[in-house]
Amino acid sequence: MPRPRLAITMGDPAGIGPELCLRLFTEDAPDFDADLTIFGSDKVLNDVSLATGLPLGGDLLDFGPVADLIPAEISKHTGEAAYHYLTDAIDATLAGHFDGIVTCPLHKEALSLAGVTHPGHTEILVERTGAERHAMMLTSSELTCSLVTTHCPLSEVATSLTTERILEVIELTAEAMTRLHGRPAKLAVLGLNPHAGENGMFGPEEKTIIQPAIDAATKKGIELTGPLPADTAFLPAIRKTVDAYICMYHDQGLIPLKTLAFETGVNVTLGLPIVRTSVDHGTALDIAWDAIADPTSLYQAVHLAAKLCQP
Repeated sequence: MPRPRLAITMGDPAGIGPELCLRLFTEDAPDFDADLTIFGSDKVLNDVSLATGLPLGGDLLDFGPVADLIPAEISKHTGEAAYHYLTDAIDATLAGHFDGIVTCPLHKEALSLAGVTHPGHTEILVERTGAERHAMMLTSSELTCSLVTTHCPLSEVATSLTTERILEVIELTAEAMTRLHGRPAKLAVLGLNPHAGENGMFGPEEKTIIQPAIDAATKKGIELTGPLPADTAFLPAIRKTVDAYICMYHDQGLIPLKTLAFETGVNVTLGLPIVRTSVDHGTALDIAWDAIADPTSLYQAVHLAAKLCQP
């Protein structure tokens, strides 16, 4: 079986992305059983190599130097560079030159300074690929969570929820987890309100929006439970019985996941016509180019992308 061809985007050049890319090709890196190509800057990787002592290695698609680059400093130039690494990787993968994409972190403020209106990877990927359905899933050996709403102010979550959107995320998550585990997935759906609404006392969303999605998914043969109160849903005894959680908003899922698996979590965009995984952390500007970035999440993201690319 041919080795998957993966495009690795360098992310924001001022952050830890370049160092993580260098660490993919060190002697300590695992065998990914995939062919990796970095979408980034030869000049940046050389500078980071000199700063960290990490050796250069691997294939590179060079986009040239980044203007006025200062490590750990947010700028429109780093936002522009990171955006072009990503969009070119998407286009190359859609054209069949690569089998999947693994992304290092972007900086949302740098993107904004560069005039990019999307807040992050997911939104750019969805628009660029023309995906009709999508969901953000964060996965690790400890916990897997999919998000119904993502980069949305907490004040807007309740009005952003729809039965159709919740059902979409349930279906995409069930498909992904069934493929990964080789058996039908078991999902848990969280409520929005304290105590999952307490039968309507603390809010109507569980009855009017979430439960209808659960009922519709059950009719389609998906095994799931809920709506569960979020404050007890992640207890160890419950986690043992659940393959993935459907979470109503960003921090509802990411607080427990990052608490349990910050170093090993992987971000997967479901519903795209291409495979895309990512590290589950930010640009870490405070440790940029300091030779101390932990590559574990990137290693896990590459392993998972290679697995998802297999037929």
